[in-house]
Amino acid sequence: MSLVKLVEYADAVSEVRVVYDEIKKARGTDWINNFWKALANDPALLRRTWDDVRQVMAPGALDPLVKEMVYVAVSATNGCEYCTHSHTAAARAKGMTDAMLMELMAVAALANATNRLANGLRIPVDERFR
Repeated sequence: MSLVKLVEYADAVSEVRVVYDEIKKARGTDWINNFWKALANDPALLRRTWDDVRQVMAPGALDPLVKEMVYVAVSATNGCEYCTHSHTAAARAKGMTDAMLMELMAVAALANATNRLANGLRIPVDERFR
């Protein structure tokens, strides 16, 4: 259960409706997901987050599928069920297969395990890596 009310379009103030309309247009949908509806309780936070998402997730040096897959890995590692589901769906829509997801999770799990070993043992960083 959400800790805040989910703001539906009909109940939204005008600045929230503007962002909702931008989200729907950018994503080619008539639907606003619960993440945005929760953030709409603070219109400035909603705007700032949407602007950040548009900028960071736009095509760049990394293609959109790679960005979504990184988002899935980080979300899984952080234990965010909502973002893991949301960005897995987005990555699948961009072409991620089940085999790619399984390999991604294996890489994320390995990185978490070896990070814990390196951090726990306080291994000095090799000069060649700097």
